[in-house]
Amino acid sequence: MNEAFERLLQRAETLLARIEAVLPQPLSAPDWGAALAWRYRKRGGHGLLEPVRHIGAMALSDLQEIEPQKERLVRNTAHFVQGLPANNVLLTGARGTGKSSLIRACLHALAPQGLRLIEVDKTDLTDLPDIVALVAERPERFIVFCDDLSFEDGEPGYKALKSMLDGSVAASSPNVLIYATSNRRHLLPEYQRDNLSHQRDEDGELHPGEAVEEKISLSERFGLWISFYPFSQDEYLTVVRQWLGHFGVPEAAIEAARGQALVWALERGSRSGRVAHQFARDYAGNHPASAVAESGAAPPSFHP
Repeated sequence: MNEAFERLLQRAETLLARIEAVLPQPLSAPDWGAALAWRYRKRGGHGLLEPVRHIGAMALSDLQEIEPQKERLVRNTAHFVQGLPANNVLLTGARGTGKSSLIRACLHALAPQGLRLIEVDKTDLTDLPDIVALVAERPERFIVFCDDLSFEDGEPGYKALKSMLDGSVAASSPNVLIYATSNRRHLLPEYQRDNLSHQRDEDGELHPGEAVEEKISLSERFGLWISFYPFSQDEYLTVVRQWLGHFGVPEAAIEAARGQALVWALERGSRSGRVAHQFARDYAGNHPASAVAESGAAPPSFHP
């Protein structure tokens, strides 16, 4: 009888261990001294913060041609690390013009004052309350970073982010801000049919319908909007020149590359720092006698 009971007890303990393995576990704190940035990841249904050991080197002085945007973001972030009032930030606009790089540059510049960063994919935004609760008592200041953010109708992360920014019963921690980059100003797709719900009152004032109000409501919860714009031809060529110099292309060859650089941008349908970098790599690779080993340091005005 006792042997049968012991076997039953062992089977029950084994079953409980298996059930506990698949149940959601509380988010545990990482080694906060191991890195300046972390990525939130799901493994087997459990969330964890993975340290980012190697962050792309980027200094604020490396980013040129975006001085107004840089000044606004640096000022807001500096206020944040000083414990002064600061806003959540939405950076929108042309692709490849330095939105994400500017956030990384702020991290490098202000890390000595306690700034840290946690990158969260939009699919994991429903776990934001757990992340905020984990860092709420820390002395550091945390930016929750959502890169290339956009939503389709009905995605759960949309509602979670909306509540966290402004509207939840629980207030967000004062040591956490949300910075997001997006190519969509309002983060949701906009359709022609949405405009059909606009109405005019008797004075001619235009009122947006519910569909439009819903699309605007998330982006409006970011206190600071920073817009980025496509490069002019001269700005694009300046970045090309600096990348070619970085790869060791001689001055005469750089001058000869101008026409090819313009064709490259035309074929890509974009003039940006990213496109300039890609052209310079291709051009330098086709001139191996002049190319040098890549050092990993970014030239002064490349916008990745």
